[in-house]
Amino acid sequence: MNLEKAKGILKEYFGYDSLRPGQDKIIDNILSERDVVGIMPTGAGKSICFQIPAMILDGITIVISPLISLMKDQVNSLTQIGIKAAYLNSSLTEKQYFTVLDNIRNGVYKIIYVAPERLLVNGFLETLKKLKVSMITIDEAHCISQWGQDFRPSYMQIIDFIGKLPTKPIISAFTATATSLVKEDIINILNLQNPYVLVTGFDRSNLYFEVQKPDDRYNALDDFLMDRKEESGIIYCSTRDNVEKVCDYLNDKSYKATRYHAGLSDKERKENQEDFIYDRSKIMVATNAFGMGIDKSNVSFVVHFNMPKDLESYYQEAGRAGRDGSEAHCLLLYNGQDIRTNLYMIENSKDRNYESIEVERELKARDRERLKIMSSYCHTNTCLRQYILNYFGEELKDDCGNCSNCKTEFEDVDITVSAQKIISCIIKTKERFGINMIVDILRGSKNKRILNMRLDKVSTYNIMSETEAFTKEVINHLIFNNYLYTTNDEFPILKLDKYAGKFLKEKESINMKMVKSYKTTSGNTSVDKEISSKSKGKRKEAKGKKTFDLHSVDSNLLSKLKELRFSLASEQNVPAFVIFHDSTLIDMCVKMPKTEEELLEVSGVGKQKLERYGAKFLQIITSKELDNIERKQDDNNKSDINEIKVFEEPVTISAIADQINVVIMQQGEKITAIKLNNWLVEKGYLEVIEEDENKRKSPTPKGEELGIIIVEKKNFKEQTYYMNLFNKNAQKFIIDNFY
Repeated sequence: MNLEKAKGILKEYFGYDSLRPGQDKIIDNILSERDVVGIMPTGAGKSICFQIPAMILDGITIVISPLISLMKDQVNSLTQIGIKAAYLNSSLTEKQYFTVLDNIRNGVYKIIYVAPERLLVNGFLETLKKLKVSMITIDEAHCISQWGQDFRPSYMQIIDFIGKLPTKPIISAFTATATSLVKEDIINILNLQNPYVLVTGFDRSNLYFEVQKPDDRYNALDDFLMDRKEESGIIYCSTRDNVEKVCDYLNDKSYKATRYHAGLSDKERKENQEDFIYDRSKIMVATNAFGMGIDKSNVSFVVHFNMPKDLESYYQEAGRAGRDGSEAHCLLLYNGQDIRTNLYMIENSKDRNYESIEVERELKARDRERLKIMSSYCHTNTCLRQYILNYFGEELKDDCGNCSNCKTEFEDVDITVSAQKIISCIIKTKERFGINMIVDILRGSKNKRILNMRLDKVSTYNIMSETEAFTKEVINHLIFNNYLYTTNDEFPILKLDKYAGKFLKEKESINMKMVKSYKTTSGNTSVDKEISSKSKGKRKEAKGKKTFDLHSVDSNLLSKLKELRFSLASEQNVPAFVIFHDSTLIDMCVKMPKTEEELLEVSGVGKQKLERYGAKFLQIITSKELDNIERKQDDNNKSDINEIKVFEEPVTISAIADQINVVIMQQGEKITAIKLNNWLVEKGYLEVIEEDENKRKSPTPKGEELGIIIVEKKNFKEQTYYMNLFNKNAQKFIIDNFY
């Protein structure tokens, strides 16, 4: 009976026909008044699990979250579908805060979001003591555990808060990433009695995982983003300084990038975050201070410019891509310096208070162990998805076929002799040096430090002819397999691990997976490049991947629906996804509803949104213009070049490409702004200008005559960059002559 009510609410308010795997069990247990713990990956639908029971239970539901942006987005989304909700956090003025309190006393809301810091202050607790609190929901529940990757002391107030309520409500706790240790910690700290625990599985099959080890991370980033200028994505950096440098670099390259870190003012952080959420900026460059609770459905890539400190953080941050189930790319750019940076942060963290010196030592030791596991992920040649899922206690029997390692052809190579040389060198130098120094000794470097320390006299000096990249790969393989380990110091030292002695004594052989056709001699100059970019091959279809077939969707219609959504969102000052997710607009294009009843069958359209927006979206779908387009599609799918829009005002090359694609994508074709720019260079209308190691395309006299205008712009740091705009004549020339 409970589930029937739940499904009715799901359809009426949220517009979905069925619950996702796991949601039904959690909802059923909550409605049976049992505490629950839900460990569900990003995009699995955690919010539905407590929002639907909140509508059915008699009293109110309190949702505790550390994330101001999430509270705002979820309250906006609930209000859109007719569910009364509010939030209490530091973003409210004093007057707004007390207005919400008054409304709570008067029974206006069913769901109230609150920051943990606000639980015991400003009359909130006293107000709740006079009301029936049916459920307390703790979002990001891993924050309550000191053994987790994101412990927040403010979460400890939750226990006092629950204890001071007249009667204990149902407790539901949710998180996207938690090891078994953190899961048990959540249960024990919250004093949950026989809770229902659900781990739905950590796999996100639509995410493509890739690790690169480039010599120049900026070039690698530019290569990755080159064909993604109109896609939305996040780039994570480990430090504020890196955020500034990467953001400046991207703006200099004419990408639409903004930034986010704790060193910015509250005002700028808010503005930059809204620019990203509202798609005014396509790329957000940020530290890990950004992202928790950002419910942005169209993030198609996440790049880690630096390696994170642990696999929990990495998977949570990477999981912000592809929330709508569409294909997304997660790229990690690794450099050995990342280990040193993270070790420094572990040892010198100012954001964490410890109960005692003993607890501090134990927690830091665990942090260092998690960092080692994260480093091993960057060096493994096995399936990346398998590595992640195994860490979280989930088994993936077969390779996923949707990560860079699965796309790379490997072969087993005997590295026994190389391993013997490396271990011997570490012994001869008395285990005093790190990886770089050992590699330099083995390869006969004549750097000043080696010569001053007379390390060129050691018997293992200059005994390896293999490349630096190969030698480091072998060392990392030996570390990964417990022949060697590195100390957890600011400058890590290589030392022998448990299997080194047995290896030398019994003269066993060691094999390592290596990129096929890879050569190890230093005479081959392509070796380092092949290692660093070994995973750039084309991807095959992922097993079980959930994607939309855009070739079956009318791109013109989808574009018009997005324009309407953007207009409605702008009027209400909410993100576009609050009106409808991309997946809902795509389903409209697939189902082509003509009546309100048919529109209700579209995934994500409930009664409230039908009443508010249905007529406007149906008007576009059933318009005469669309009927004309449909007839043209039936006529052998031939596109009419005359339908490509020409703007009266000067526009960018990306805007021209978008207008051409509106027509040609109906036949499964697509062009990029890069392709148009290269064609204009080939025809002599643009020329490539090199300035300070950067390249830009500038109009030639011939291009200026055609109508290409170069304009000077400034980014948020007042640095100058240049942009090409194309007037009406230039647009028409490109459309008539390129396609």
